[in-house]
Amino acid sequence: MTLQKPKIILASGSAVRAHLMEGAQIAFEKIPPDLDESILKRELENDPACHNEHGAGPAISRALAKAKAELVSTAHPNALVIGADQVMTLGSDCYDKPKDMAEARARLQQFRGRSHLLHAAVALARGGETIWHHYQPSHLTMRDFSDAFLDAYLESTGDKVLASVGAYQLESIGAQLFEKIDGDYFSILGLPLLPLMTELRNQGALDI
Repeated sequence: MTLQKPKIILASGSAVRAHLMEGAQIAFEKIPPDLDESILKRELENDPACHNEHGAGPAISRALAKAKAELVSTAHPNALVIGADQVMTLGSDCYDKPKDMAEARARLQQFRGRSHLLHAAVALARGGETIWHHYQPSHLTMRDFSDAFLDAYLESTGDKVLASVGAYQLESIGAQLFEKIDGDYFSILGLPLLPLMTELRNQGALDI
């Protein structure tokens, strides 16, 4: 008798995360969670126990990934629900997605010629509880590009950069912003895909 594979749900509205899942030919349903992330972020940022040398970035990414997965999982208890989050830090300062193109430009000016961290986390929930999670940091160094290049870059990408916490499109022209990258490509895009697929196989959701 062949056991039926559990249904997979991606608890995210991210087009990039969905594209990564689709590219790996993983069958899933996308259900964005109805979650006010700002409340949880403020709680963790104000809790000294959640801080390390990178501020609250690691704690926030882990907590939000779990919260997203668990929230959607409560309504779909028999499915495997994937939650993911990504936080960017420069030193101990955390950054959210830029609100507009002016903020995106200012952020890229601030980060050029410097190194920063992306904290990516992914969680699997079932029956409203997290059953597995993974945290993956990546270290990125931007080159000292000119204002002329920055303006041309933003004109080329348009408001697509507002969907990225770093205001960059690494999978396309945004690669030209960087001098060095030390980390996992999929995690930088927002989803630690390889460890996630390993766990989905362990859960019987993907073919071995």
